[in-house]
Amino acid sequence: MRTVGILGGMGPEATVLLMQRVIRAAGAKDDSGHIHLVVDQNPQVPSRIAWLLEGRGEDPAPVLAAMARGLQAAGAEALAMPCNTAHHFAPAIRDAVTVPFLDMVTLAVARARALAGTGGRVGILASPAVRRTALFEARMEAAGLEPLYPEDEAALLSAIRRIKAGGADEAARAVLGAASAFLLAGGARVQMIACTEFSLIADAVAGGAVAFDTLDVLVEAIRDFALGCGAGTKRAAM
Repeated sequence: MRTVGILGGMGPEATVLLMQRVIRAAGAKDDSGHIHLVVDQNPQVPSRIAWLLEGRGEDPAPVLAAMARGLQAAGAEALAMPCNTAHHFAPAIRDAVTVPFLDMVTLAVARARALAGTGGRVGILASPAVRRTALFEARMEAAGLEPLYPEDEAALLSAIRRIKAGGADEAARAVLGAASAFLLAGGARVQMIACTEFSLIADAVAGGAVAFDTLDVLVEAIRDFALGCGAGTKRAAM
């Protein structure tokens, strides 16, 4: 079994959720059958929202690169990061280490392509920073997919901040449900939960949507890499 390092803390509850899902995915019969994770639960990573959306604060890239080096030094044989927005800084992480990086964006686009087919419209439920940085666009275009985003970015950002501050609540669930309904009305039946705060309330998506969680595809890649099964992790480790 191979060890996977987790760049966590963005946010802390989402990192714990990833670990819980990895535990469930392992299919272990006893303790020794579970996956060895080395987790840097670092909530002091500079705000991605402040840096990317508001043009202030500290660049998260050097902190993420330092975390990556620390995880490799601690024995990680691959790295994963349960934060979609932070994947904007993936090049800095890759440059800092020699082990593979399991790319959640690449994995999510592959899953969306399998569900929507060529020419499909895919709804993206994420932080506004994901849209502003065009995180998914190049890979969506290469896969023959058209991304669609909710209109009310301010409501999405407010919901993310509510979840970070106090956990999931009905107000945040209502925002996610409304955003999902907007995407569905726009022709995006296939939708991706592309914010790990929204992973905590993923069941709030609109009825009729075919939604999947990017966190879940990352969990599958972690499991497959650690247990040495599946060729998909080679493609995602880019």
